[in-house]
Amino acid sequence: MTGRLARFWLVAVFLFLYLPIFSLVLFSFNDSELPNVWRGLTLRWYHALGADEELIQGLWLSLKIAFISASISIVLGTLAAYALVKYPAFKGRALFAGMISAPLVMPEVVIGLSLLLFLVAVQRLLGFPERGVLTLVLGHLLVGFAYATVVIKARLVEMNPQLEEAAMDLGAHPSQVFWLVTLPLMLPAMLSAWLLTFTLSLDDVVLSAFLSGPGSTTLPLVIFSRARLGLSPSINAVAALIVFVVSAGVIAASYFMARSQKVRTRIA
Repeated sequence: MTGRLARFWLVAVFLFLYLPIFSLVLFSFNDSELPNVWRGLTLRWYHALGADEELIQGLWLSLKIAFISASISIVLGTLAAYALVKYPAFKGRALFAGMISAPLVMPEVVIGLSLLLFLVAVQRLLGFPERGVLTLVLGHLLVGFAYATVVIKARLVEMNPQLEEAAMDLGAHPSQVFWLVTLPLMLPAMLSAWLLTFTLSLDDVVLSAFLSGPGSTTLPLVIFSRARLGLSPSINAVAALIVFVVSAGVIAASYFMARSQKVRTRIA
């Protein structure tokens, strides 16, 4: 009885999580302009995306900002996590760790408002930056950096330090130990952190609303503005494309991490 209840609960949770996504993808092929009326299958909403310049520009801008912020986040997150784990006794460590964790527990509306006020003050003093792509990247980077640090730090904590010690015993320089031993073992966590920060940046609305400027409207802001007037089925189509791309990325990352785990197990 307990096993059946557990399976039922597992199925119910998966349906709750993924049924809305499945319905969104399904209705992106709906031949009706009404979201609650099914009239058959069609691809016209995917063709209509080519003529919707606002959606295309918003999607491209969101992908560009997400890629830049995620890439910088894993670099900074790797450095921060390495410092916190490998050098636990440096001066100011508690403050450093607290400042990294602050964006994880602080409401995004507070972060967005604080960044807006700070950037406006900097712009008045120095004349830049104006609200646009740069401010969006900085805002998304602030949050993504914190998440990347947590993910990579968890991997560093569970790594066996004897592997690095063995490399040094064999004559490897500390920089060689990092590039040849530590970094390859961190790669799965870095890839996971990149995917996480990329996704967080791609669907961010609150920070983007505070930090965007003229000509820098991201896709979530476009969808949010249109939702108040009624969504077009083209929104379902672009959302379905994002689901397909993200799913492919997750599958590829899972395969890479599973393969890396097999290699590590074979070596051990």
